[in-house]
Amino acid sequence: MTKTPDILRIAVAQLNPTVGDIEGNLSKAREARADAARQGADLVLYTELFITGYPPEDLVLKPAFLAACEKAVEEFARDTADGGPGVIIGSPLKRKSGIHNSIVVADGGKILAERFKVDLPNYGEFDEKRVFVAGPDLPGPVNFRGVRLGIPICEDIWGDLGVCETLAESGAEILLVPNGSPYYRGKVDVRHQVAIRQVIESGLPLIFANQLGGQDELVFDGASFAIAADKSLAFQMSQFEEALVVTTWNRRGDGGWACVEGPMARIPEKEEADYRACMLGLRDYVNKNGFKNVVIGMSGGIDSALCAALAVDALGEERLRAVMLPYRYTSSESLRDAEECARALGCRYDVVPIFEPVEGFSHALTQLFEGTSEGITEENLQSRARGTILMAISNKFGSMVVTTGNKSEMSVGYATLYGDMNGGFNPIKDLYKMQVYALARWRNGNVPPGALGPSGEVIPRNIIDKAPSAELRPGQTDQDSLPPYPVLDDILECLVEHEMSVENIVKRGHDKATVTRVEHLLYVAEYKRRQAAPGVKITKKNFGRDRRYPITNRFRDGG
Repeated sequence: MTKTPDILRIAVAQLNPTVGDIEGNLSKAREARADAARQGADLVLYTELFITGYPPEDLVLKPAFLAACEKAVEEFARDTADGGPGVIIGSPLKRKSGIHNSIVVADGGKILAERFKVDLPNYGEFDEKRVFVAGPDLPGPVNFRGVRLGIPICEDIWGDLGVCETLAESGAEILLVPNGSPYYRGKVDVRHQVAIRQVIESGLPLIFANQLGGQDELVFDGASFAIAADKSLAFQMSQFEEALVVTTWNRRGDGGWACVEGPMARIPEKEEADYRACMLGLRDYVNKNGFKNVVIGMSGGIDSALCAALAVDALGEERLRAVMLPYRYTSSESLRDAEECARALGCRYDVVPIFEPVEGFSHALTQLFEGTSEGITEENLQSRARGTILMAISNKFGSMVVTTGNKSEMSVGYATLYGDMNGGFNPIKDLYKMQVYALARWRNGNVPPGALGPSGEVIPRNIIDKAPSAELRPGQTDQDSLPPYPVLDDILECLVEHEMSVENIVKRGHDKATVTRVEHLLYVAEYKRRQAAPGVKITKKNFGRDRRYPITNRFRDGG
């Protein structure tokens, strides 16, 4: 009879896979397993659908993709014949019942078990029901070297199907949970509470292994952890950083398991967490899509300054080209601020005046526009000339354009299609204007871990202090067209994040006419947002992934 172990060393692989790079992800898994073996691990726990990267979306509907995933899993299982640690790794598997979001447990050169995700999420950024079939039964535990492991997959612990309770009743001793849980502000605390609820219901300790890295709009922040059977935090891994950590678990006298060795990393708060999420999202989008460098239209304003700081921190100063595109309304103050910001960041800085192209457009339209008054159309010609030039630089040098509109502007349509909305990716798309200011102030006093940019004041104080302006006409400020940003942001958060009624927003102290106007602007700008570049999800309800409103929409809340 095999002796039941009293010590189990579990490695948690908090890694950064790339969606679709099956060979690359397998190689990364092998490297992590070799590292875990050197540290004496018995088992390596990988994250949800690690072989594919998460989320693979409709890729899993391609038979060739599924076949490649299964082949990779079988190869990895054979690796475990070397006597090293066993593995729990996620992959889509096509079986008679359909395509499943699955995990495979392998040890001794063989696949010991497969388990299928039961609770498929279909809300917010998740739409797994369109591509996966739920597991037909609640899963039972897997016997690994004499220890009965319960392996619920991500949503299986978030929902109310009783997966963990069933595993406990079936004899599971520890819950090991592979996750693909993306970041939004305050998400770590939410995960802890979800895990604690399952520990209370099951009576079992729980290890939560979370993916790291940017995938289109989503950022997976890692921050893997474990909750002990007594509901205390057993270990906490770092956030926004790849890591492989071997944790040691001992069998207690009552037969339960306790973590006796594991890290207790610091979790960043508020502005630091948001900044690092934006930085990681931009870095991975650029690198995973094969762009050599990026270009930003540097206006001398707060949004482009913060995006430039994020780009330098994410990619390095040598991979950013900042371009000032002045016209007759560009102030000397903005010219100075843009140059000072570029100099502080150490990136390349070019000036390309747009007087001639704007005047050329105006001249070409003279006859067509005869008898009309100048206004927003002529102002937008400036923005579109800038967008055209930035895209020309992108085409010529292979640089991705980083677009710089914040969530406040994107909400109310204070942006020009085919102008300042041009670009491949927007790291601040889900930050309201006042949050942009907060992150700029934070960055001037801090250098985040892993950042490639310099310390000190990288965003000149004057950029933060001056009134924001698009500078498309003499003396223009944003407040000519919009409510003050603290007012606008509060109204927008009520409308977008909380779906509050006009009546309840007015009760917060806002003017009803202002609220109804902002609501109208929010709805009519939907067609612009559909054409906007992707950007990092920071809030619980970002545009595109989470908030999906119709473009054609006549509903208005009369309050």
